[in-house]
Amino acid sequence: MGRAVTVAACALNQWALDFEGNLERIVRSIDIARSRGARYRLGPELEICGYGCSDHYYESDTLLHSFQVLEKLLESPATQDIICDVGMPVLHRNVRYNCRVIFLNKKILLIRPKIALANAGNYRELRWFTPWSRARHVEEYFLPRIIQEVTGQETVPFGDAVLATKDTCLGAEMCEELWTPNSPHIDMGLDGVEIFTNSSGSHHVLRKAHTRVDLVNSATAKNGGIYMFANQKGCDGDRLYYDGCAMISMNGETVAQGSQFSLDDVEVLVATLDLEDVRSYRAEISSRNLAASKVNPYPRVKVNFALSCPDDVAVPTCMPIQWRYHSPEEEISLGPACWLWDYLRRSKQAGFLLPLSGGIDSSATACIVYSMCHQVCLAVKSGNADVLADARRIVHDETYVPEDPREFCKRVFTTCYMASENSSQDTCNRAKLLAEQIGSYHINLNIDVAVKAVVGIFSTVTGRTPRFSVYGGSSRESLALQNVQARIRMVLAYLFAQLTLWARGMPGGLLVLGSANVDESLRGYLTKYDCSSADINPIGGISKTDLKNFIQYCIENFQLTALRSIMSAPPTAELEPLVDGQVAQTDEADMGMTYAELSIYGKLRKIAKAGPYSMFCKLINMWKEICTPREVASKVKHFFRMYSVNRHKMTTLTPSYHAENYSPDDNRFDLRPFLYNTTWSWQFRCIDKQVNAL
Repeated sequence: MGRAVTVAACALNQWALDFEGNLERIVRSIDIARSRGARYRLGPELEICGYGCSDHYYESDTLLHSFQVLEKLLESPATQDIICDVGMPVLHRNVRYNCRVIFLNKKILLIRPKIALANAGNYRELRWFTPWSRARHVEEYFLPRIIQEVTGQETVPFGDAVLATKDTCLGAEMCEELWTPNSPHIDMGLDGVEIFTNSSGSHHVLRKAHTRVDLVNSATAKNGGIYMFANQKGCDGDRLYYDGCAMISMNGETVAQGSQFSLDDVEVLVATLDLEDVRSYRAEISSRNLAASKVNPYPRVKVNFALSCPDDVAVPTCMPIQWRYHSPEEEISLGPACWLWDYLRRSKQAGFLLPLSGGIDSSATACIVYSMCHQVCLAVKSGNADVLADARRIVHDETYVPEDPREFCKRVFTTCYMASENSSQDTCNRAKLLAEQIGSYHINLNIDVAVKAVVGIFSTVTGRTPRFSVYGGSSRESLALQNVQARIRMVLAYLFAQLTLWARGMPGGLLVLGSANVDESLRGYLTKYDCSSADINPIGGISKTDLKNFIQYCIENFQLTALRSIMSAPPTAELEPLVDGQVAQTDEADMGMTYAELSIYGKLRKIAKAGPYSMFCKLINMWKEICTPREVASKVKHFFRMYSVNRHKMTTLTPSYHAENYSPDDNRFDLRPFLYNTTWSWQFRCIDKQVNAL
């Protein structure tokens, strides 16, 4: 009898509402799966329309076009003699569901709606979909006429069921269902399901991969079975980067691993596995078998098809492998770089412009662009025709082949050092040297004329001339003068982004990159509408600590020696006058807290859900060796005052790559008021009472 089954899990770079492109990538993945002997093909969640459609899910057009794509898939010769499992929204009895549509040879076998919806952090599935709440229940779904004409079916099963083929039994999970305490695979496994499928829209967060891998492997460690995990990859239209990591696991061990970061739009992971290994694994787990004898059975949809061949004794099967994880520094180098590439090619712009200050943040951003160029050259070298076509379109040269990252960087990346009378020669030299080493087209300019003109208008109107604190001015005057410099840099960045290529006789425009890190955003240590205001920001979700480690990684792996002096220099905005030609202003002194402290505050505020009092209670234990309770209270109060005073800046924060779970992104991840009572009188009184008691 057949025992070796060959299955395929896909990672596809789908794009919200790009029905034509999504269809092409799905068909290509099915072609690859079939060519490698797979009899079951699993794709990512909502792959037909793209996961990130958001409020477009409300539109009937999204449903219509999804069914039109499904019609093309059913008719395609590529989908014959392979069970295809695709994701799309489906309206059933006027209720919208997030569904898997499973079909074989122009016949729909089952429409399986999602049972547990993702509704935390960046996810809002309950806004658009309803969870299927009738466990082990199946109804008739009346197909649209365009589908009836292809399949010859009027109705198909819709609900919580499993597929019974000639040789095995398969059950579907969808993304969040793997993360819930009572995942469907538990009861499905007890009911004899041997192959579990999971179609996901799971995004990248630093240090998250091991959690996902552990969940997949643990799904079959106690219960036995084969687990297939397919995922979206790339930027499908917003702040998230979906990081692929397609994988196939059996009996608690990984047998096939897909890439986490790559520029391949289509990746198909194929594994051949022995069903008898599942059966023998389960046979000796008596506690599992006792529970199985009492389980409530699932409805089974019979499928006249086998995933194995009758004579397959000599077919080689996959063996367990060790998962290879990226370091956080590698993740920063690769994830945002792939996200930038997707954004660049899909926005149809000609490159990026970055205000390069010579500090850690803008230098880290420049290194990520250089890493992107490096990835493009590697992809072209490995024969990726899609990347080559995109690169040629971006540089407007149909014969161009990107081979050297520095040369490609020169074509697509412009850096600009915007000096003022408060800038030091050191930062100017650092920016210039780094630009030379990565190959960017570098511009040096001075903003003093523009600053004096703007301040001059104010002086003409009011008859008053503001001064910096060191020259006897008030803190209000000094802050206003700093903000003028910062905002003029933003205006100039956009002017040069629009016209630099025009001035060089080249077509197209540039996207402006921001470079404010997650800690500065949390504290509000930035000028509203300064150079942190940009088109996109690849480091806006990354902490200062991680960026420093990433800079060290770039020194070692890209041989960017210019970064050494950048690493050793204290972070500074260079907006206040120099003292004896040297920088007197530093970021941490300005903020009244260190970046390391900021990172802790951010994690406690967001991840630990701590308000001022809870944060104080946690920190008096965490910092008991270095701070008295009164000092801790002072630090916590200062943080919450500054955080609440500056929270309004988050409403205009540049769209940033989401990499940290304590991101203060106000758009959809960290939903808070932006007008606070900044005295926190009740909360701070509770802290003071506790300090006095201690």
